[in-house]
Amino acid sequence: PGPRGQGIALAMQGEARAARAAADAAVETAVELGGIAGSIGHVASAFAALAAGDAGTAQDAVEKAGQQLNALAGYAAVLRALGANAALVGGDLVAARRCADDGVTATTGWWLMWALTTRARVALAQGEPEQSERDVHDALAIATDMQLRSGVADTLECLGALIGDAGSHREAARLFGAASAIRQRIGEVRFTIHDAGYNASVAALRDAMGEKEFDAAWAEGAAMCTEEE
Repeated sequence: PGPRGQGIALAMQGEARAARAAADAAVETAVELGGIAGSIGHVASAFAALAAGDAGTAQDAVEKAGQQLNALAGYAAVLRALGANAALVGGDLVAARRCADDGVTATTGWWLMWALTTRARVALAQGEPEQSERDVHDALAIATDMQLRSGVADTLECLGALIGDAGSHREAARLFGAASAIRQRIGEVRFTIHDAGYNASVAALRDAMGEKEFDAAWAEGAAMCTEEE
């Protein structure tokens, strides 16, 4: 793949510095071409910034890319999901929900799964667990139908946080364990912007369950994932 594809792939693998370098190369190369091509490189920049935990830079990259790409349905949908993630971490839940809603209605396949997971995160932050649960299950249904692995760990972690908050502690710990096993298997990491929320959910479960029970449930989830593979 070219620098743009490399930047996105590296971001998904947690190689934030390398992703930024590839994204910068994509922007530099694309700018020479101008127009739409000049904006596509900023998509990779947004992914790299999210991987590094820099919501402000991600939002800036989304805005630059949108100058040309908002007119193209496929790219516009991706930009909405990226913008929703950045706005969520930045604390602007209204903008995050608007972007997430737009992303869900404008895309299909893997990108729809990602957009649904993003909206589920936003809905959870807005205190709308029912919406969050619907979106998570819709995202998982897409993953099952398409036999996807990339992105599934994010969705499972979102569901884990959701049901953990609702009191289903053991099942939440199992989901976190399954997500961890998937990440280890395919080499995909969580974007740094979501680490704080994830760590808080896991810590709350440990406190509620106790170390021994939590570790046992986590191991069950990881083993279940391994068996399904």
